[in-house]
Amino acid sequence: MARRSLLIAAMTSIAITVARSGHELPVYPSYYPHEIEITTVASERAADLLRDGKMHAYVGGTPRFAGAIPETITAVESRGSFVIVRVNPASPLAKDEASICALTRAVIREIGGKAGELILHPYPVTPLHGDFLNHVDLAAAAKARLLGSPTDATGAIVGELKVRTVGALARSLVRAEWQAGDSDWDVAINEVSADDLVASASVALNGWLGPRWVRTGWFAAYRLLVDAIVDPARLRRIESDVARLRAGDYEGSVERINLERDLVGALVGGCRKTVAGYTVKREYFNSEFSAGIENIAYDAHEGFNSPMFIRTVKLKDFPWNGWLALGVDGRAQAAWNPIAGFTDPFGRLMWFALGDPAAVPSPYDENWVFNRISDVASKPRR
Repeated sequence: MARRSLLIAAMTSIAITVARSGHELPVYPSYYPHEIEITTVASERAADLLRDGKMHAYVGGTPRFAGAIPETITAVESRGSFVIVRVNPASPLAKDEASICALTRAVIREIGGKAGELILHPYPVTPLHGDFLNHVDLAAAAKARLLGSPTDATGAIVGELKVRTVGALARSLVRAEWQAGDSDWDVAINEVSADDLVASASVALNGWLGPRWVRTGWFAAYRLLVDAIVDPARLRRIESDVARLRAGDYEGSVERINLERDLVGALVGGCRKTVAGYTVKREYFNSEFSAGIENIAYDAHEGFNSPMFIRTVKLKDFPWNGWLALGVDGRAQAAWNPIAGFTDPFGRLMWFALGDPAAVPSPYDENWVFNRISDVASKPRR
């Protein structure tokens, strides 16, 4: 009897020693769907597919939901577009620099009084840029300069102002009596896609995504405003600063930040072309359990159409791998090759899935994040 008791106790001890928890790990390193389907889907159809769990995320577009958005559908936000105000140099109201600035202020103040999707921010570096903290004071100063006292000279020109608008958003921002045709206008308002601004200057080649500066606020400012600079000396200074930043020709972060601030300051110093603000893009995904997805990272610049999204998205009902279904707003138009193609939204998303780079862009700034787990020492070496 004593021997039997001893055997039972020994077996119990062994069972306790090898016991394991039945819970799954919440995050699996290097998780990746073994099948990714990318389909062109119209916005009207996208809402139904998301709601029914037949599509996991809609990339680049806004689904048209009939009624309230279901609780199982979640949105992420990234930069949508910049809204640009440009003065016509041939306008009889644009007599000199002072009158040009008066025109710009009149339009931006009008825009500021409109409720809608535009976020009034008359500075090209936005809070969605990783380097915005380096420009906070300059952004505040630009806003004060353009939206300052409403009692200045802008009141005299409001009645006769003619504004050319491009797109539904631009038309919604100004009063009807200001609307003008394509030939006779004083000020133009148009949108510039934040996606296109980054993508058109990027190169995706053999797993390399760059150059890194395309994701900075100073580069966005340069791309948006440099074509309006008319002073040759000022333009030479701007191009010199850009060349230095691209080449890393500076000593330390302090000199770099000052160089970036000087560059953007030179670009926004005039009123011929001004950033009035920006919009936010919302992309939707199915977060239902268990038909939805989780563990999602996205890009503040490009939203879901980024390698960060492809490398992190995980299906809820699969601890590993699985079938990921994505919809894209717009058909493939570019060539499908890593040399001269993959430049449209459909092609970029497909290349992000196939390219498998060792490092991917950080979600907010110009830095890089390892695509795979790296061998990092748990304790610093002595």
